[in-house]
Amino acid sequence: MSRHFEAVKVTDKVYWVGAIDWGIRDFHGYTTPRGSTYNAYLIMGDDVILIDTVREPFKEELLARVASVTDPKNVRYIISNHSEPDHSSGLPWVIDQVKPEKVFASKVGLKDLDGYYHMGGIDKVDNGSTMRLGGVDLTFIDTPMIHWPDSMMTYMPSQKLLFSQDGFGMHLASSERFADEIPQGVLYEENAKYFANILLPYKQLIVKLLDKIKDLGLEIETICPDHGPIWRKNLQVPINTYYKWCAQEPTNKAVITFASMWGSTEIMARAIEDGMVSAGANVIVLPMKSSDRSVVVTEVLEAGALLVGSPTLNNGVFPTMADTLTYMKGLKPRNLVGAAFGSFGWSGEAVKVLNDYLEQIKVEIVSEPLNLQFVPDAEGIEQCRRFGEAVAARLKEVVQNGA
Repeated sequence: MSRHFEAVKVTDKVYWVGAIDWGIRDFHGYTTPRGSTYNAYLIMGDDVILIDTVREPFKEELLARVASVTDPKNVRYIISNHSEPDHSSGLPWVIDQVKPEKVFASKVGLKDLDGYYHMGGIDKVDNGSTMRLGGVDLTFIDTPMIHWPDSMMTYMPSQKLLFSQDGFGMHLASSERFADEIPQGVLYEENAKYFANILLPYKQLIVKLLDKIKDLGLEIETICPDHGPIWRKNLQVPINTYYKWCAQEPTNKAVITFASMWGSTEIMARAIEDGMVSAGANVIVLPMKSSDRSVVVTEVLEAGALLVGSPTLNNGVFPTMADTLTYMKGLKPRNLVGAAFGSFGWSGEAVKVLNDYLEQIKVEIVSEPLNLQFVPDAEGIEQCRRFGEAVAARLKEVVQNGA
């Protein structure tokens, strides 16, 4: 075993034994400037149970934390809630080290773990079933497509504790283990970013899951996710926030994001911003030369309008805009109004491509694309202002009507 790491007590029977990744800055497509954690949990019943493992490079940190509570070879059972490698790539090595009696996963989890690691001998648990392991009752809840087909959560009724897998998680490395120990602004920001970039496509399924947990009457006092801090106070805050984000009710906030080659599209963006602000909209401007796609999506999560701009390059859009809109299309934000704009020298195809993207994202198109040649003159700038005013006016109507 390498360096000494301490477990963190969550309840009288549960310990956090995960790993902190201070250095990760990109997580399959979005930036993680505050790093992340890979959470695993130890249940100290009559027998020892390990809930999830960690990313392979952090496997020794996991077992070192286990060793601070008990001999790792005392781990009798392992439960894999999710087969994605950030939770499971350390599993084969951990199994080899501790030699558990049994490893459990969902029906799809068995297939996925075998596909990743060519490992058999894993026992299936059924959705809604309760199993007694080591004197502890555990209930398994399948959560397919939140956010993988194999995903499940594990509920421990005696501790009123939900091991929520990727639900209620966030990419946030910190020395604090509990959400109530972290500044609320940081907590909200990283929670929103995780939801927008990971869970947003599954919003309808998430609402059904939240309703299902209510219907099951599960008493939950602690939520232990697989990334980020543990929730042990005011649990209605993250739950109600999820309901809000799933609803995606439009707000008076508009996001203008654009690329610019020689500054003309940027002049247009700022004039559109000015028109929107004068019409009463709250506007955030994100130039793609200094912004990241994941930041754009996070800002769109609580917005009501999306405006996109690009110069024409090689008869198409600027690469950073194509990248951002392709990414956004997969995340399926909804209930947005918007429009496309851009500048060109001699061909001018970019705005049509942008408009097509907005239609694919199901944005309500407020205005025909605004396409200006070369540098906007005074008349062009006035066109941009009126363009922004028109989108802001429609946004105001949508927000007031609640639709």
